[in-house]
Amino acid sequence: MTKVDLIKIEDALKTVHDPEIPVNIYDLGLIYDINRFDDGNIHITMSLTAPGCPVAGEMPGQVAEAVAKIPEAGKVDVDLVWEPGWTKDRMSEDAKLALDMLW
Repeated sequence: MTKVDLIKIEDALKTVHDPEIPVNIYDLGLIYDINRFDDGNIHITMSLTAPGCPVAGEMPGQVAEAVAKIPEAGKVDVDLVWEPGWTKDRMSEDAKLALDMLW
């Protein structure tokens, strides 16, 4: 196996959405780090918009499941962290434009 293409991982992450916000988690800036290993394994560090987020228990599993669908992917581990805290500054320009009416 070889490292999984970063674009494939990003595309998989863009299929996962926070149910309360109509933007994918990648463009929201919830993905802090993606580590790809030579054996195909992937480690993702992510956060959520707030510690009290109702999907906190489910979201890491949804992320791992979406990335694991990549044929070349090995084991996918997802760590949920709260530091540094998420801010709107982490969002992509597309996400900021999409949410402009909401925030």
